[in-house]
Amino acid sequence: MTDIHTVCARFHTAIELIGSRWTGAVLRALFTGQHRYADIRAAIPGVSDTMLSQRLRSMQEQGLVERRVLATTPVQVEYHLTEMGRALEPVLEAVIAWSHDWIPVPDTGLTETL
Repeated sequence: MTDIHTVCARFHTAIELIGSRWTGAVLRALFTGQHRYADIRAAIPGVSDTMLSQRLRSMQEQGLVERRVLATTPVQVEYHLTEMGRALEPVLEAVIAWSHDWIPVPDTGLTETL
């Protein structure tokens, strides 16, 4: 008999959460201090405005991101990682390190950076 691990519901939920399309890229941008929508958008080549808005909204609902409305003229909006979101940084750093060891650079037009 093989020792196959039963998939834990928490593990599955976490992998689905951070594995959603564009979530990793948004987290990566926010780890570097990109807070305004336009800065986040500029940091993620290939993401559409619709997808970025949906992803930020979803990440806010899931407790990873906080949306702050600044009382300026005109009104400005910033996005910040919550404690839960910041706690993912070492996880994503490990994925980045793994990807540099095992994943060939895809021909997507995206640049290879850390």
